[in-house]
Amino acid sequence: MADDYVLDLAELRSIQSIAKRPRVVSLISSEIRKLEKLAEDAGSTVTLQTQTPTPTQTPTPTPTPIPTAKVVANPAMNYVTLGSFSWDQDNDKVKIYVSLEGIDQEKMETVFKPMSVDVKFHDIQGKNYRCAIPKLNKEIVPEKCKVVVKPTRVIITLPKASKGNWLDLHFKEDKLKPNVDKGGDPMAGIMDLMKNMYEEGDDEMKKTIAKAWTDARSGKAADPLKDYR
Repeated sequence: MADDYVLDLAELRSIQSIAKRPRVVSLISSEIRKLEKLAEDAGSTVTLQTQTPTPTQTPTPTPTPIPTAKVVANPAMNYVTLGSFSWDQDNDKVKIYVSLEGIDQEKMETVFKPMSVDVKFHDIQGKNYRCAIPKLNKEIVPEKCKVVVKPTRVIITLPKASKGNWLDLHFKEDKLKPNVDKGGDPMAGIMDLMKNMYEEGDDEMKKTIAKAWTDARSGKAADPLKDYR
């Protein structure tokens, strides 16, 4: 019986010397210790051999613990802004047409608010796209908005909160309205108005405004702002 233990131990040590995986090495080491115990109980002297490993043997490595899996938060997504799209309207609603192929409706994210629209399209050939209007021309009804996906485009329907025609899709401040408060300086408001008219006007308008200011300052024409000074 002791000879069988010796042969078994010799074979296990041979396998242990070529084993690489920590779990396999640990299992073999456990079996070797069991056989050594049995051989010792049987009066064998094989335990002396286990205390002095042969030159070809490698030390038994400590089994590496398997790390606990952790959920890592996804980094912020990057989006390609869809700045080019068309739109039309009738008395009750506005429709936005976005040209985009390969959309998965299950991977869309929509946020509709009374004065804004934000539609995101995820994982289209490895990219994410976004169509957003931070401030609409007028209010819409968010709960009635909808998105229809076609093979080559998307149609975003925005019901108007009040019927009527929109001059533009985006909100635009009236730059020609002078910013004059009753308790402030009226001159500052008129200066702002003149400045906006110059910036928004065509070449002929700019020449006319520039000439009027030059003539007024040189005394060739009456100063249109003298009553405010």
